[in-house]
Amino acid sequence: MPFITVQIAKGHSIEKKRELVKALTDTLVATLGSKPEWITIHIDEFERENWAVGGQLHSDKHSGRHKEKGV
Repeated sequence: MPFITVQIAKGHSIEKKRELVKALTDTLVATLGSKPEWITIHIDEFERENWAVGGQLHSDKHSGRHKEKGV
């Protein structure tokens, strides 16, 4: 019974989350032979201000970029 945790920044639409869990489920079914009802996926969302790359907060590095895209 596969259990997947996906960590993503907050702001993705419910439609994108549906696409994500469908794609992950389909991949596990095809790769592992699992039944879809055995697969659990947990989406863990975090604020961009709590994520840093290269010593710089993501919210500072890309301020405004994601709001414009709706991500």
